[in-house]
Amino acid sequence: MFTGKTPLPGVRVSTETPKRDFIRDMVAADVASNKFGRPICTRFPPEPNGFPHIGHAKSICLNFGLAKEFGGRVHLRFDDTNPFTEDIKYVEAIKRDIRWLGFEWDAEYYASDYFEQLYAIALKLVERGKAYVDSENEDEVREHRGTVTTPGTPSAYRDRSVAENLDLLSRMKAGEFADGTHVLRAKIDLAHPNMIMRDPILLRIAHAPHYRRGDAWCIYPLYDFAHGLSDAIEGITHSLCTLEFKDNREIYDWLVREAGFERPPEQTEFARLVLDYTVVSKRKLLRLVTDGHVAGWDDPRLHTIAGIRRRGVTPEAIRAFAENVGVARKPARTELAAYEHAVRNDLNMRVPRVLCVVNPLKVVLTNYPEGSVEPLDASYYPHDVPLTGSRPVPFSRELWIERDDFMEDPPKKFFRLAPGREVRLRYGYLITCQEVVKNSAGDVIELRCTYDPATRGGNAPDGRKVQGTIHWVSAAHAADCELRLYDTLFTVPDPDGLPEGQDFTSVLNPDSLVVVHGAKVEPSVAADPIGTRYQFERTGYFISDEDSRPGALVFNRTVTLRDSWVKEKAKG
Repeated sequence: MFTGKTPLPGVRVSTETPKRDFIRDMVAADVASNKFGRPICTRFPPEPNGFPHIGHAKSICLNFGLAKEFGGRVHLRFDDTNPFTEDIKYVEAIKRDIRWLGFEWDAEYYASDYFEQLYAIALKLVERGKAYVDSENEDEVREHRGTVTTPGTPSAYRDRSVAENLDLLSRMKAGEFADGTHVLRAKIDLAHPNMIMRDPILLRIAHAPHYRRGDAWCIYPLYDFAHGLSDAIEGITHSLCTLEFKDNREIYDWLVREAGFERPPEQTEFARLVLDYTVVSKRKLLRLVTDGHVAGWDDPRLHTIAGIRRRGVTPEAIRAFAENVGVARKPARTELAAYEHAVRNDLNMRVPRVLCVVNPLKVVLTNYPEGSVEPLDASYYPHDVPLTGSRPVPFSRELWIERDDFMEDPPKKFFRLAPGREVRLRYGYLITCQEVVKNSAGDVIELRCTYDPATRGGNAPDGRKVQGTIHWVSAAHAADCELRLYDTLFTVPDPDGLPEGQDFTSVLNPDSLVVVHGAKVEPSVAADPIGTRYQFERTGYFISDEDSRPGALVFNRTVTLRDSWVKEKAKG
């Protein structure tokens, strides 16, 4: 009896205590001591110059999760201080992806709204002799910073008077000078062991329209100037960032202290997510997109959140993966198998099973009545999944099976169909191969088999044992479909760690996408909405793609299933 598919469950809220880590322990201690004199406040501060990726997902889960766990607030702030690379489309993509992950922010801010405040702070620094306008060019500034073993040398403009600096800064703001003519630098210590502290640049001239502020500004703050001060302006308590910003902590603290903020935010670093066979540098992702190596930011081969979503991964799986990876002080690589396990573990408990034949081979049941069709009751979910639902699968004289499920001369431990051998059809009957039909080139084009009408459901009344079970679809009722079989985008686990001079695109996987035309899927899926997820039995997890149309179905493979025969073949 057809009972229909149970709707895909909504977001499941875990009742378990989150895994402890050094950041949670720190925040718990700060809350207990009321260290900041206010509720905790975290933030997620992306630059809107690309689509967020799986590394961002880990940071999102951490910042939003901490705010919820400790009764605080979380801000979404766009660090939009570079007019050359930022765009409103990236802002919208970031907001869409955060919401898809299951989170909502308490307030939305933009660093570009702080330009006036940052300029006022710059004026104070100049007035107090803590900053100066430097007229050296970019190469000169870099050269005069020195090296890790030698101190820097002062610019010829380092000792300009306060009045001259204020005048130049005002004229920079007014647009009087060309790009690169002057910069504003902090005046700290040119012999500082941390190179970042050697008079870092705070403001630069850029005559470029900003996607939000238009042409109102032509001096833009650099990251170090804008980031910590934006945190302080918003009342952030815990500024959490990845380890590559560890050296930036000193300038972060120096700026918020010199600006006079009381109980300023504290920066804490954690190890970023490094996933095998993946790049998450937005520069590299942008190049993959613009150079046509992938079909766009939502290409399912990318580990952008948009690509992950289009590939069929659920937000619950990503949250579970981030939780399992945890938060650590030291960098470590994460195996792709750990990510795929989280995806399979989630989908296994929530998506319906259906039948799809990837590489069809025709089977004719010679003793099945011609023109007869019978519905077989097929479950959507196995017995160990707490969901219900079934559908009728049409069974007829002519079927499609997987070509790989037949071998003329099978080796040991191949338990599928072969001449004279009996196998079980999933939900159906036991069949025996009687004849192999080939074309003039010697290719197998059809199998003629007999079925045992007493074995409906797959069990023989006489108790005989059949080891192999294969899937199938009725030839007359199956829907043609296109399958997009995705694999890793790179052929090596660490495409970022190549020898000097070797470009990361040199290790792109030429088989990262294999498109299969003419696959056959059972008719029950034909009217399902775009974005429906399935397990194609014995094949993998799939999602119907946005390119699907009635009569032209397209499915993206999310992740494969394990195949014991593949393991046997690997053993030789």
